[in-house]
Amino acid sequence: MPDLNTGAHRLHYEIIDQTAPWVEAPETIIFHHGVGANWRCWQGWMPALLDRYRLAAFDLPGHGQSQPGDGAITIQAMVSDVIALADRIDCARFHLVGESVGGTVALQTAIEHPGRLLSLTVSNGAHMGGTIQNLDFWHELIEGEGMAAWSDRMMTHRFFDGALAEPVSAWYRAQQASADPATVLALLKTLVGTDQSQQLPDVVLPTLLMHPDSSPFIPVPIMADLHALLPNARLRIFPHARHGLPFSHAGECSATLRAFLDELL
Repeated sequence: MPDLNTGAHRLHYEIIDQTAPWVEAPETIIFHHGVGANWRCWQGWMPALLDRYRLAAFDLPGHGQSQPGDGAITIQAMVSDVIALADRIDCARFHLVGESVGGTVALQTAIEHPGRLLSLTVSNGAHMGGTIQNLDFWHELIEGEGMAAWSDRMMTHRFFDGALAEPVSAWYRAQQASADPATVLALLKTLVGTDQSQQLPDVVLPTLLMHPDSSPFIPVPIMADLHALLPNARLRIFPHARHGLPFSHAGECSATLRAFLDELL
């Protein structure tokens, strides 16, 4: 269970390297999850990718096995975390996949470090935090009733009824409830204050955008606006999905990513 001290954060990360022996110099995909999850939310993506790619994922500060952020919770600090992880695993260039706030961090990484990325993938992420909806209950529930109450509400925003088997739903609910509350609220603050719209037209990396048709936080027109700003992007909308798209639709999302990456080879 390796840990990484990035200077701002102490992060737990995992590397899954099961590439086929005939794949020479396999490329690396780094995964960045969103608020309330941890690196294991990506496990459903791995069967579609691990024969060809080395996979790396980490827990956000205050999530999973990573330490809380101690106040250094900004988009820029999390970009530095991504680059520090890439350096630790000896990866000069890599594919970056981010969901929710991880998608916003991925966009900022592409803005600040375009030479480090081979491609960019954003799932259910926003480039303008001020456009994100239904955030008013976060402070009220976390500060008034605790993380378990917040997690219960978040489950209804992430998944339609019946989208997950009960043991899977219970696991996800527990992961959200175990996140550090101060870190979660700090992530909310930095996300809402972000606006990348002026810089994105300069991001010419091959980009895949994936989005649910029913996110209570980020309406489809916001993702369509992001698509319009990026000169080398494609967009896929997934029907009957909420903000937990990467988890509830892991198989479909990973197959879409694999097809996208295969075209780049």
